[in-house]
Amino acid sequence: MAAIELSGVRKEFGDVTALQGVDLSVEEGEVFGFLGPNGAGKSTTIDILLDFVRPTAGDVRVLGRNAQRDSLSIRDDIGVLPEGFHVYDRLTGRQHVEFAIESKGVDDDPDALLERTGIEPSARDRKAGGYSKGMQQRLALAMALVGEPDLIILDEPSTGLDPNGAREMRDVIREESARGATVFFSSHILEQVEAVCDRVGILRRGELVAEDTIRGLRENVSTGTVLTLVVSEVTPEAIEAVENVDGVSDVSSDRDTIRVHADNAAKTRVLDAIERTGVTVEDFATEDASLDEVFAAYTEGDR
Repeated sequence: MAAIELSGVRKEFGDVTALQGVDLSVEEGEVFGFLGPNGAGKSTTIDILLDFVRPTAGDVRVLGRNAQRDSLSIRDDIGVLPEGFHVYDRLTGRQHVEFAIESKGVDDDPDALLERTGIEPSARDRKAGGYSKGMQQRLALAMALVGEPDLIILDEPSTGLDPNGAREMRDVIREESARGATVFFSSHILEQVEAVCDRVGILRRGELVAEDTIRGLRENVSTGTVLTLVVSEVTPEAIEAVENVDGVSDVSSDRDTIRVHADNAAKTRVLDAIERTGVTVEDFATEDASLDEVFAAYTEGDR
């Protein structure tokens, strides 16, 4: 069963169309990355999943239930870390988590949740209004984990976190996935997405332009690879031969190394072209396109 399913979802705000017929399916137990530039419609999509706004058209199902008709029961089974989370200044960190536990009617241990998200014992009974942004994010994550939810929605969860905090957040996501929870993960930090997500969807101007594994996305765009070759000698003839290979977009060299940006299919032709000039290829390595390059290919220009 799909944990999240959107069918033909459209959302209009006056004369602005935020979502244009979005079809999206996230399977149970999946860690799904939701990407898109600012204004693409990511926050609107999350608001619709949570029934904070209603779609103009289309069907939305969360955990097999109608997102509008069954929104109250759905909220008992999901955890949310919203973007721009604001604490209650006068409540302590512990009181925030206790409130979430009471609201869900479960008997979780607040200290265990705070420990898991990195809130030190000395900070748990301090008023959360004095927390740093990173500590507030940790607190919000602890609240999202209350009740072992079936679905966890994380909207920019690493905002304000230092590298250690971001790593710990990724560890929690992996642990929740191993438990069987579905994680819907929206972020601008592509390295975070690549580190934890099984699949990703890319939203552009209210349309879902891609939905695949990161490997699949790389294979479907023409960003190609970078081929780094260690050669016996860098000669003008070798450089010219590589530049003339069909599918090569850029060539640079340094001492005994030639770096080539090329389509995936051009790699063998590059090696052959160099060796035909009498230069020996002593070693080589390839690098896949970065997720930044893949993201740009799907969200920029006329693609």
